[in-house]
This record gives sequence, C-alpha cells and structure tokens, in this order.
Amino acid sequence: MKAIILSAGQGKRLLPLTSELPKCLLPVGDKPLIAWQIEALHAAGIDDIAVVTGFGARQVDQLLCTLGRPALRLTPVFNPFYAVADNLASCWIARERMGEDFVLLNGDTLFESQVIERLLDSPPAPISVTIDRKPAYDADDMKVRSRGGRLLEIGKTLPPDLVDGESIGLLLFRGHGPKLFRRAVEEAMTEGEAVRWWYLSVIDRLAREGQVLVTSIEGLEWTEVDYLPDLVRARALVRHWNGAHARPACHRALAASL
Repeated sequence: MKAIILSAGQGKRLLPLTSELPKCLLPVGDKPLIAWQIEALHAAGIDDIAVVTGFGARQVDQLLCTLGRPALRLTPVFNPFYAVADNLASCWIARERMGEDFVLLNGDTLFESQVIERLLDSPPAPISVTIDRKPAYDADDMKVRSRGGRLLEIGKTLPPDLVDGESIGLLLFRGHGPKLFRRAVEEAMTEGEAVRWWYLSVIDRLAREGQVLVTSIEGLEWTEVDYLPDLVRARALVRHWNGAHARPACHRALAASL
C-alpha cells in the first residue's frame, strides 16, 4: 500500500505562522505536523509515501530526508504550479504514483490512528471516502450526500437539506480505483479552469457513475488545520489524547506549540 500526501500549499489562512514555513512544517509538539501523518501511515503498514511539495519545498525535502529509513520510503514530488493552482494539479503531478492501491490525504488533517485503520478495514470499493457527521455544516465544509453507503455528491455548495456528512480529506483507492481516478484527473486537467479545482470535484464526477463508497469515522477524533481557531480545537484534542494512555505516542506529543 502506498500513500500520497498533498502538501504543496503555504497555508495563507494561518499567517503569520506560515510566512516562512509551509503549513505542513508548522511545529506541533516536538515535530512538524506532517511528521505525525507519516508516523500514523507507517504504523498502519504504509511504507511508501509520496509528498507533493510546493511552497517551501526545499525545507520539506530536508525533513523527509531525516525521517526516511530503510523500512520507510519518503519521496518528494514537486508541484511547480502550487502558487496558481489548487490540489487537482497536485494530484496530476503525482499521477505516476497511482498505479496500485493507495491512500490520498490532505496535508493538514490531524487524526487519531483508528481513523486510517477503519478506512483500511472498510468494505472493498474502487474508491472510499472517509466522512464524519455533525448537527450542522458551514460554508467551508466539504459536504457530502450519500445513500446506503454510496456517495452521491460531494462539494462545498451542496444544499444544506441534502447534506448528511463531510469529507475529512482522506481517501482510499483499491482495485481499479487508482486507474479510474488517474484517468479522471488527466481528463479534468485538459479543461480550461481545472488548475483552480479541488480534486474532490473529480471524485464528485466518479460518484455519479457509482464508483465511490463512504466510510464513516463517526466517534473518532480528527481536525483540519486551516485557521487559527482550528489550533484551539487541536489543542483540546491533544489534551484529551494526552490523558488517554492507550493513544499512540505521536498523538500525545502534539500540544506544546499549539
């Protein structure tokens, strides 16, 4: 199993913290945010990880060199369009890595280890999208509509009365799913405005063809780190994880710099 982490962005909504460091390198505890993701993936048996870089790429490359070891292959893949494109372009840049089963995740999602374990244990499907549910959703949530475990639509502008969950930015591609996704990404990138699209717009298209299932991670803990208030939420999660001795050490070390 392989993984692709999309970490090309600067994280401007976290300025001034990201004025010199990309968001994925912000210190969280005694390690950068992306180090926790890599450790969680490796603990789940994923030992071949590509990281799509952009802003601050040399700094990310240096970190990956220090984290890599014989049992863990870390490969930076530079996206030269990071300043003008959204993450669909990052997927296009990394498309050569999509020849077999892989996990795709955003570089700013912090989750407990059971989240990825639940995804890997989910029923077989070409594409599986992890979702969570809550009482209400805001304009920035990547909202989903599903039925019977099948994804019907995904996007930020779905009508509130149709929404029954949100994507947490963690997907699994199995069987012919990698080929489906790569082909869809390549086709989408021929369209004029594609560089400004999220890759989940491609998932939305594939969902309409019946290729995508959802995996609920309700009851498990995670947070997306986009804004300063998200760091407050992360701090609260870490305090809880610190008190839960069964949690992996990588989660218990997160609090110091938040």
